[in-house]
Amino acid sequence: MPEVAQQRQGGAEATPANNRIQQAIQAIGIFFLVQFVVGQFLGNNSKTSPSGNSSTVPAFTDRPTEAEISNYNTIPQTIAPIWPMNSSLDVSIYVGPSLVMPPLSSVDKDSLVLEEKDFRIGDWKENRKVDTSFKVPWEVQNNGTLWAHFYVALHGHPLDPAAKGYDVAKAYHFFHPLNQVIPKKKIAKTRKLVGSSDIDIEEEEKPEVSGPIWSSYYHPNFTMSFIPDSGTQSYVNMHPAIRQYVHLESSGARDDSGQNSWYYPILFVNTFWQLRDHMTELNSTVKELPLHINLNNLANWKFSLYSSVGEGAKQSQKQAASGGPMPAGGDGSEFEVFKSILLDTNIYLLATTAIVTVLHMVFEGLAFKSDISHWRNKKDNVGISFRTILANVFMQSVIFLYLVDNSDGTSWMILFGQGMGIVLEAWKITKTVDVRVREAAPESWLPYRVTFEDKHKLSETEEKTKEYDQIAFRYLYMVAIPLLGAYAVYSLLYETHKSWYSFVITTLVGSVYAYGFLMMVPSLYINYRLKSVAHMPAKAMTYKFLNTFIDDLFAFTIKMPTLHRLATLRDDVIFFVYLYQAWAYKVDYTRVNEFGQGGDDESKEEKLASKPLSAAPDGKVDAAKVTGSEQPAAKKRK
Repeated sequence: MPEVAQQRQGGAEATPANNRIQQAIQAIGIFFLVQFVVGQFLGNNSKTSPSGNSSTVPAFTDRPTEAEISNYNTIPQTIAPIWPMNSSLDVSIYVGPSLVMPPLSSVDKDSLVLEEKDFRIGDWKENRKVDTSFKVPWEVQNNGTLWAHFYVALHGHPLDPAAKGYDVAKAYHFFHPLNQVIPKKKIAKTRKLVGSSDIDIEEEEKPEVSGPIWSSYYHPNFTMSFIPDSGTQSYVNMHPAIRQYVHLESSGARDDSGQNSWYYPILFVNTFWQLRDHMTELNSTVKELPLHINLNNLANWKFSLYSSVGEGAKQSQKQAASGGPMPAGGDGSEFEVFKSILLDTNIYLLATTAIVTVLHMVFEGLAFKSDISHWRNKKDNVGISFRTILANVFMQSVIFLYLVDNSDGTSWMILFGQGMGIVLEAWKITKTVDVRVREAAPESWLPYRVTFEDKHKLSETEEKTKEYDQIAFRYLYMVAIPLLGAYAVYSLLYETHKSWYSFVITTLVGSVYAYGFLMMVPSLYINYRLKSVAHMPAKAMTYKFLNTFIDDLFAFTIKMPTLHRLATLRDDVIFFVYLYQAWAYKVDYTRVNEFGQGGDDESKEEKLASKPLSAAPDGKVDAAKVTGSEQPAAKKRK
């Protein structure tokens, strides 16, 4: 007999405020994430009467006999609760591998996992807990279904359908699976490209199984909730995810119209918060399993939310695993991650993350807008590291190819965003230099080559920028190439890869993630040599760096390896160096700077006022050539 820990609110302490806040945040987060699914069941025409009985459906005790019904409908149109909302129930749960249960008097007592007496429906203080374990039947070890048989009756009435005096108007029995058949995550075949063992070769020669591989999984925690306020509902318009938990009165009784019937109290087996990472795969090695049950009452709106959203996620997962078109909600893995965040993250950190997520999107859009605006208005190459732009195009292309190579777990939104980043960096190249296709040298293997030509004759400051860029990259190569070579050798000798192409892409992207922040170093070096940051897109960089701090917050919210978490802090170092340079090399963005560039927010009149005046040969300003908008500036400069 399992040990029962019974909790009643009357003699227990009040629920902590933190738990109430957490439940509210979880409910709100789930609602807004999957509101398109919620609309499926909120949009039906079913009407619910919390009182338990409606004027259209009489009480079950007032039902007519079958002979008195002239228009009998096998499918009821409207259903109402068979018992009052404040009824006291006895509940027993047995587990086994079969759908058919013998008389309870002959059932092995070890299969009884829950036995509760006098549980009151509608008493929100009721919360009973059971911790037990059971032996796993050999059928379940061999991909069989583990069934839970629920026996529910009004307090004091027989639970066993085979017992004398059993009355279907006072008791009912149903079953529900406790294990889930889930497709295994497809793991790509990898091997060592150098020094492969015979075992690796044999594994590679094994034919790959087509289609998904399904397996049985079990989660030890179950919340089983009665729904006291489900009320009168339209059975034909009920959401399928909700209907699976509704059990009609088993005698087939109808009201006078022959169209309406009654249903037993809904007992919801809530698996919504069961994460796949916490599940156990059932096989011949699993001999015994733990079981933790919470028995309580749950509001009808929560039941509708959990059942509909949970069933939608399962269907999306099955559709994706069966090779069908990818559902709008993904293959279910994103939803699993979201639930994991809600369960495992501190409530205050979770609320903060929700707020900064919105800020992240805002800053990202502002950074994109400011970056394009800065480059559209830029007239020269002062302070621009052309090699850094080329390197950014290369690195982002490598990341894009890596995401495509691992596209099974990559969202198309991520691929689209990465592709747009490549297009933006390529556009910057065309703003810096002219890209031309020229005939190649006679000794070249290719008939044509791509060249980068200056748009105009470089000024002295632009020549210095070009020189400083070369110096910075010379030192950068001295650091980055040995690091890349060392990482490539290590990856080749000790890690497994799908192919040589995958090895090249994975090695390059690993270097990009690890050393990508080095690409900002040449720009900092150019700033140092020019003693100016006036040429930098200050607004765009500020927005981007604000997003790096937001990414730092996500790094401590979402589970990830420690080294990757530390890598998110690398851009912060660059930002602080840039802040120091901005402090050391003051810039007045309201005036034309030393490179002939105006501030990003200058109006047309301000730019005209800041425009250098044309002087006569004797050094005097020609007043006749000074326009009205230029006169105040001219007097001030004199």
